Amino acid sequence: MKIAHLALWTLHLEELRTFYIRYFDGVSNDKYTNPAKGFESYFIRFGEGCALELMRRSDISRKAERPHTGYCHMAFECAGREEVDTRTERLRNDGYRIVGEPRTTGDGFYESVIADPDGNLIELTYDNGR
Repeated sequence: MKIAHLALWTLHLEELRTFYIRYFDGVSNDKYTNPAKGFESYFIRFGEGCALELMRRSDISRKAERPHTGYCHMAFECAGREEVDTRTERLRNDGYRIVGEPRTTGDGFYESVIADPDGNLIELTYDNGR
């Protein structure tokens, strides 16, 4: 069994779609729209791995302002430390918030943490040859 997709509610559907395509090499389907429910979505695929569904619905409001149970972050696996550093700097230079600078974690990963335009946390990670 494998995870097919993760889903995020957003108020900024087009902005998030562009973000995940531009910075994480995602490939998007055409927008799905259900006018009766006020619902729109995109699936963003990342190679053979898990997809990300970005969703907007007219009755969904903004997310909680502080940590809470449930979704915490998603992680993108990089080919090496240099890719973690390069992608982190590209995002920083384009004005995105770096929540955690590149570092080696206690469990042996080299990673940085970035916030997407909605504030969802993304890890750029390399497993350091474990």
